[in-house]
Amino acid sequence: MLVSAKEMVANAYAGHYAIGAFNLNNLEWTKSVLKAAQEMNSPVIVQVSEGAGKYMAGYKTVKDIVTDVIESQGITVPVALHLDHGSYEGCKKCIDAGFTSIMFDGSHLPFEENVAKTKELVAICNEKGMSIEAEVGAIGGEEDGVVGTGECADPEECKNIAALGISMLAAGIGNIHGVYPENWPGLRFDVLEAIKAAVGAMPLVLHGGSGIPDAMVQDAIKLGVSKVNVNTECQLAFAKATREYIEAGKDLQGKGFDPRKLLAPGAAAITDMVKYKIEVFGSANKA
Repeated sequence: MLVSAKEMVANAYAGHYAIGAFNLNNLEWTKSVLKAAQEMNSPVIVQVSEGAGKYMAGYKTVKDIVTDVIESQGITVPVALHLDHGSYEGCKKCIDAGFTSIMFDGSHLPFEENVAKTKELVAICNEKGMSIEAEVGAIGGEEDGVVGTGECADPEECKNIAALGISMLAAGIGNIHGVYPENWPGLRFDVLEAIKAAVGAMPLVLHGGSGIPDAMVQDAIKLGVSKVNVNTECQLAFAKATREYIEAGKDLQGKGFDPRKLLAPGAAAITDMVKYKIEVFGSANKA
């Protein structure tokens, strides 16, 4: 059964651990992520970007796949279905499709407009028992055409957005999407501490969680990060395992070309990566 992410991130904040939010790309991803969460007895957030939602034939299809996999695989841990970096229109579509959580990314809008639209969506989510994430300060890198330079959020703006009744706040602290460059200076813990002081007991979200050193992520969790987004590392693990299978010529042996066999090593690699991340985030056995 799908649940709102509100309680799971609140519990994570209180317990000084974080919930992994893993981006889905297809059926294999869905099965692999949910399998890992179940085996680790961990609450989990599965999420799609607007681009992935389109690729998977629409938000209703995504919702149906997730709920059907939960039922068919006997998943009993709490699962939230979340929209990642949603536009205002995308958020509305996911609400209608039956998602249990949304992120409205108004960080590229004038601040007053970000506040107004966030406020409106908070009211709808409260009415429907959904969780909502908002963003201040664009996250660096590119995700499905959303480009950010990695700016740091203004703690005062964070305070104003947090006061609107959101469930969790994504705030730029030097993090970026995708692969981190070798000269990346690291997370700005001074900014994170200032944001935490401004927003109080508000669960914070770390985007671009792939590639940040584990110890750095764990330090961020100690400072109030309660949701960590992971996408690139699962994609890289899937690609590596799939490439090794083909380079070893296994697709040419017997029925090795069958997509169920061809995609199996990559799917297993995703499960292993998710289990590893759950350990790092500290959410194992928190279901």
